[in-house]
Amino acid sequence: MTTVTIDEDLRRKCPRVALACITATVTAHPALFELTAEISAAAQKLFGLADPKAVLESAPITATRRGYKALGKDPARYRGSAEALLRRALANKGLPQINAVVDVINLVSVESRLPIGLYDLARVRGDVVFRAGRAGETYKGIGKYDLNLENLPIFADADGPHGSATSDSERTMVTAETTRILAIIVSFGGSETLERYAQRTTALLERYAAGRDFVSRIV
Repeated sequence: MTTVTIDEDLRRKCPRVALACITATVTAHPALFELTAEISAAAQKLFGLADPKAVLESAPITATRRGYKALGKDPARYRGSAEALLRRALANKGLPQINAVVDVINLVSVESRLPIGLYDLARVRGDVVFRAGRAGETYKGIGKYDLNLENLPIFADADGPHGSATSDSERTMVTAETTRILAIIVSFGGSETLERYAQRTTALLERYAAGRDFVSRIV
């Protein structure tokens, strides 16, 4: 099994950082109607709040921003992926619909307000470390330009950086051919809610993506 660890320098700068790591066998088919309905309901639920934009100041979002600042990255220019999804939903643009696996991860990210990395294990080489990006490190983000990884909280395997709390890379992205995944829920505010959202992730993957062979661990 792929082992995920947190770099000691990152932990020193962000002492409350914690990860929930989930591996599973899945089927990345197009999302069923029931899943797209859940995603739409989650987006619309935001508009039922007394002050929808207040969600952007929720504890998980502000903790992520503090983590980025502690590492030396401007969270106004490089947003955590959960904040980016919430801003998209609040702009009434809906959430991206890619395939059942990716869509489940986006749904849990919106519900938890936490960034979640998602990787095709067949494309991950060796163990994974969560660390700050180094000067000169870049990769092509999914559907994006090359991302400047310096000081960004990133995931790196034996071949180098492949994911971050902002945007994952094309190298290890989940596609229709993916059968084994690694999902990593990132919290800069402590581990208290991670088990709940790990269970939510596994339940949704089982229901909508034929998920099985789950292994979950809090780091």
